[in-house]
Amino acid sequence: MKTFKFGGIHPPENKLTEEKAIEVMPIPKDLAVPLAQHLGKPAKPIVKAAQKVKKGEIIGEADGFISAHVHAPTSGKIKSIKSHPHPSGQYAPTVFMESDGQDEWLEGLNVEEPDWKSLSKETIVERIKKAGIVGMGGAGFPTNVKLSPPKDKTVDTIILNGAECEPFLTSDHRLMLEEPEGIVEGLKIICSVFDNKVQACIGIEENKKDAIDKLKKTVEGTDIKIIGLETKYPQGAEKQLINAITGRELVEGELPFDKGCIVHNVATAFAIYEAVCKNKPLIERILTISGIEIDKRKNLKAVVGTKFCDIMDYWDETISGKVNQVITGGPMMGKAQYTFDTPVTKTSSGLLFINNQQLETSQERTCIRCGKCVDACPQELQPWLFANLAQQKDFDELNEFGLFNCTECGSCTYVCPSKREIVHWIKYAKVIINTRKNRKSA
Repeated sequence: MKTFKFGGIHPPENKLTEEKAIEVMPIPKDLAVPLAQHLGKPAKPIVKAAQKVKKGEIIGEADGFISAHVHAPTSGKIKSIKSHPHPSGQYAPTVFMESDGQDEWLEGLNVEEPDWKSLSKETIVERIKKAGIVGMGGAGFPTNVKLSPPKDKTVDTIILNGAECEPFLTSDHRLMLEEPEGIVEGLKIICSVFDNKVQACIGIEENKKDAIDKLKKTVEGTDIKIIGLETKYPQGAEKQLINAITGRELVEGELPFDKGCIVHNVATAFAIYEAVCKNKPLIERILTISGIEIDKRKNLKAVVGTKFCDIMDYWDETISGKVNQVITGGPMMGKAQYTFDTPVTKTSSGLLFINNQQLETSQERTCIRCGKCVDACPQELQPWLFANLAQQKDFDELNEFGLFNCTECGSCTYVCPSKREIVHWIKYAKVIINTRKNRKSA
């Protein structure tokens, strides 16, 4: 089994929902659709209060090169546009709409057009852009931009990320089991937009043997390779996945296309298939609802804009006294939520209900220079030093040690015997440095 060269950890997997088939949640009456569901500028609203819209209609238009369209997740009426809590922990401009219960598609959308091979490369990329497809592994980078690398860069390898290395999360696993043909068709579409011949492969961790077997059968008779990967965190990180599969190493400042690679999540590939072959925009998301202390665990498909409180009403699980924290995403890189009014976005991968009371009572101690965080860091950085400099407010020196190469994977915090909140201090330092830059440029 392949894996990346440096660092990494193996936390308890806790894939408690791997055998739970995807369940479709009914569309709630009221929806809150964020205009910021991607990397870059939020979409620009093009609807007004009291306006009626159809399912799949664009309600937020991409505002710039790094941005993405946002669509109505059902038919109904626009109620208002205002700032609202976002899964990032910030507030974001949000379109509030009321469903009319008809769930009526805009004419021309969600229509089968299986003969995509007759389409030009430009038409395919434009359909992906129009559908608002973004990276669904968490970053949310607009997919049409990723599929248009600089002309002086030659891409020879397309990698689909089926690692899903975060503990608890199984939404990608279930998608690979239930929609393998769509994922493979999406990968073929991705490959078709490049003029040169590219090698296509799907990397899957060995703890998903059923998904490996299913996709191997699906790609029979093609040149697509299914590559088993060691179960190791963060195997699914872009840089680590490229290293594991190709042996190529990205150095500071390099992007995947600098090494001839492009990486997409398996869910992104499926969304591409639906956009190109069905003219269907990205308006729904599969989330894993899990946690050790809860009973009714699920893999749930919900439309974008569904509030967490509506998921919990549908879910009908009693959490009072069982948990004290709710995280969107996984335990390593997810974000704790302070309100259940937060909505599902294109990059939402799960809701994790945990009880970390024991961790909260433990006290952070002084660094003992054991070096465990250095050994665990997949980016070959010195996390302990970042935390020290951030605590000392020595932000100028932080940049010299490669602070922004840190992907905040959390491996350092996980292995620290002194219980230091290393990633917290790294995030804090990045915010301060970026704020200073913005003020200076302004």
